[in-house]
Amino acid sequence: MSQFWSPAIQSLVPYTPGEQPKVDGLIKLNTNENPYPPAPAVEAVLREFDTERLRLYPDPDCHALKQALADEAGLSRDQVFVGNGSDEVLALTFMALLRHEQPLLLPETTYSFYNVYIDLFNIDARHIPLTDDYRIDLDAYSSENGGIIFANPNAPTGVGLTLEQISDLLIRNTHSVVVVDEAYVDFGAESASQLVDRYPNLLVTQTFSKSRSLAGMRVGYAYGHPKLIEALERVKNSFNSYPLDMLAQQTAIAALQDRGYFQHCVQQVMDTREWTCEQLTSLGFEVLPSQTNFVFTSHSEVAAAELMQYLRDNRILVRHFTKPGIDNHLRITIGTPDEMTRLIECLKQHPSL
Repeated sequence: MSQFWSPAIQSLVPYTPGEQPKVDGLIKLNTNENPYPPAPAVEAVLREFDTERLRLYPDPDCHALKQALADEAGLSRDQVFVGNGSDEVLALTFMALLRHEQPLLLPETTYSFYNVYIDLFNIDARHIPLTDDYRIDLDAYSSENGGIIFANPNAPTGVGLTLEQISDLLIRNTHSVVVVDEAYVDFGAESASQLVDRYPNLLVTQTFSKSRSLAGMRVGYAYGHPKLIEALERVKNSFNSYPLDMLAQQTAIAALQDRGYFQHCVQQVMDTREWTCEQLTSLGFEVLPSQTNFVFTSHSEVAAAELMQYLRDNRILVRHFTKPGIDNHLRITIGTPDEMTRLIECLKQHPSL
C-alpha cells in the first residue's frame, strides 16, 4: 500500500535508535542512558501527583519549567524553548531555522538524526569531515551557508570543543544560525549557553535524558535569542501545542532543583569513565578522549563487529556503527562501577585480547 505514501517518504531512511531489549538480565551499555535513578525529588513528584488533574490539558507554554531553566542558565524566560525530548527540539529547529537556499554545514560524522531531518525537510547540506583524530575543525566551517549545526561534545566520538573555539566561529559566522547540540555537555564540557546573550544567532539545545536521568520522560530544551525562540514556538504551535505533559514538566523542575544529587551522579559517571578508559587502554584499545557518558574505542587486533557480538553473547550490549570511517569502533555507555567491571572482566576473557 506504499503507493499512498507522500513522495518524500518513499526514500526516507528513519533514524535507528539503540536497541531496547526485551530480555532481562542484560548489561545495557548501548543507548547512553544514565545508570543512576532520577533525583529523589522526582520520585516525590510522582508519588504525590494528584491524578485527578490529568483530565485537564497541561500548560502549553510550560511557564514554570521555562522559568526554572532560565534561572538555571541566568537567562530570561523568553530565551527558553522546551519540547518533547531534544530530538523534537532539533526537528523543530531544522524546520524553523535551518531551511535556506544556502547549504547547511555539519560534521560528516555526528548524530545521525541530523541527516534524517535533512532528508525529511529537503535541506541542502554540506558534510565536513572530521580531522584525522576525530575532532570537529570549526575553521573548516567558513563557506557561505544557511546554518551550522554540530554536537558538542560530538556523538558518537565523545570529543568536545572549547568555548573559545565556538566563540571564534560565532564571530566569523554572523549571517546564519549556529546550533550547538549539547546532549552530553554536563559530563565534562563547557556549555555555550553562557554565550547566548553575546551572539543573537546562537541556539543551544540540551536534554534531561542523560545527566538528569529522565530519558523516559522526554524533556528537551533550547536557549537562544527571543527571536529564535519565537520561530520555534511558531512551528511547535503549528504541530502540537501540548508537547509536554504535566508529569514531564513537574519532574523536570524537580530534577533541576536537586542540584547536589545531579552533581554527585555526574561525577560518579565521570570517575567511572576515567577508570574504564584506563582499563581499556591496558587491554590494547585506543580510546578517544571523552567528555560524555560514553567512550568511543577500537582495537587494532580485533574487529569492532566481532567484539560487539562477543559481548552480546556474554549478555553485554554495546553500540557498533557501520558507517565508513567509524565502522571499527564501539561506543560504550558508562554504567555503574559494577557493570563496567563486568565489561572489562569479560573482555579480558576474549582469546585475542
